[in-house]
Amino acid sequence: MLKNEFSVPRAETAESVGVSSAAIAAIIRDIEEKQVESHSMMIIRHGKVAFEAWRKPYGPDILHTMYSVSKSVTATAAGFAVAEGLLTPDTRLVDVFPEYANPKDDDLERITLHSLMTMTAGKNVSLLADKTSTTWVKDFAETKQSYAPGEGWSYISENTYCVAAMIARVTGMSVTDYLTPRLYEPLGITKTQWERDSHGTETGGWGLFLKTEDLAKIALCYLNGGKYNGRQVIPKGWCKLASANHTAGIPGSPEHGYGYFIWGCDCGKGVYRFDGMFSQFAYVFPEKDAVVVMTDNEINEDKARRCLEAHIDELFFDGEAPEAKAIPELPELEEIEAMPRQPETEKQVDGKTIKITPNPVLQAMGFPLSVLTFPAIYMCADKAGPIDNVKFNFYENECTMYWTEGDESNIVHIGLDGEARRSKIRLGKLNYTLSSSGAWLDEHSFEIWLRPLEAIGQRRLKFTFKGNSITVTPSCSPSLQYLAGELAPTVQSMIPGQAAYAMFKLMMLNAYKILDADQKAKFI
Repeated sequence: MLKNEFSVPRAETAESVGVSSAAIAAIIRDIEEKQVESHSMMIIRHGKVAFEAWRKPYGPDILHTMYSVSKSVTATAAGFAVAEGLLTPDTRLVDVFPEYANPKDDDLERITLHSLMTMTAGKNVSLLADKTSTTWVKDFAETKQSYAPGEGWSYISENTYCVAAMIARVTGMSVTDYLTPRLYEPLGITKTQWERDSHGTETGGWGLFLKTEDLAKIALCYLNGGKYNGRQVIPKGWCKLASANHTAGIPGSPEHGYGYFIWGCDCGKGVYRFDGMFSQFAYVFPEKDAVVVMTDNEINEDKARRCLEAHIDELFFDGEAPEAKAIPELPELEEIEAMPRQPETEKQVDGKTIKITPNPVLQAMGFPLSVLTFPAIYMCADKAGPIDNVKFNFYENECTMYWTEGDESNIVHIGLDGEARRSKIRLGKLNYTLSSSGAWLDEHSFEIWLRPLEAIGQRRLKFTFKGNSITVTPSCSPSLQYLAGELAPTVQSMIPGQAAYAMFKLMMLNAYKILDADQKAKFI
């Protein structure tokens, strides 16, 4: 990675800044033993990087989806708006969006920026809410109230969208444009992207993509009272306010507290974290003068967190350094094994366009088959898909694949020698780096593995050719069955009633039969 004036300085050794290499090695071993698909890790102490690692094919210059870490960045944007007098914690949603005011709805009238950022607004938006809707704020305002604002706690991502929408309206610009001169440029963050609604407003609670070190810089600002390299970047006092426990004593609130889209922790005094689905974390350790960032593809966040938190006591030290130890590397992710080529079948397939019959059930559900896996698109307004007009061209050690998804088309290189190739693509109005490998499983079956490095998961597509009849068999890694089994218990508290939860769990566990159903195709 090219270092510049904004890069976090690197320590000569982990021990030189009070970080134990033996503890880092233990964390890596736990990650491997627990089979956590960790993509990156960065440990910073006393302002210097003590350790950094990326699992191949991921790397320091690749953006990574942040999921709900996005919420903490949205809260940071709100901090600038408050400092500039555009909002206050007591600003009501209907003050900014008076068109949705309802004098007969006292609870709606009481929802403030504070109650939105602390998840105490009381609106119980469904997990299955339609993200192709053009009226997200209106839908939020009209959603059933579960409790009066401030009298309960519910983790509802649309709270954060409303904060993003408030910022966009009072500033007259997108959250990204607002943050660029205030946060991104002072930190040297030059590359980001953020999913948006149909009007161009950032989703707020999810959909932000950042590089590992750029997330670490934001966390360092919080550690240092808003300062980076001695410069006050985030408004003075906001980091302390945002990371404070605002939900103590509120029914249903997290055991260790919740701030402004920031989670309290039990692994040290004053410790807090930015937290995103599939185990995206930025931990801040005020008493240790340290930050730890992890990006992962692990749906079981407790398991991923334990890999780090179990070793916190020995990770940081002051005084005499313990004996340095060798730190194992994160092994690279599996690629499809090179198999014998099938020249006769390749000759029949080469250059021909494959027309895929859309699955009407997936179309009706709003989840057409995409190169992006379901976990990457389920909250997107633009879900890309359906895959169509596929064309392969075969060469010595690789092939290319052209295809369309909606109004977007892409072409990628696919390694046939056991080594993945990288290509730039655009899907769902976002940019991705696709790492791709493929192999002939037999005379008739060709399988490709497609991993969008900025997103979560790997799409696998098997094409079975029999004359002019083609079957496309999609799957993903990790499998949808595994994801459903791990995710179902974590959302139980969000589903009212045991019967409703049982039905929801059954639906999740069987969703793969629909989402990854075979699709018919033919040459045209």
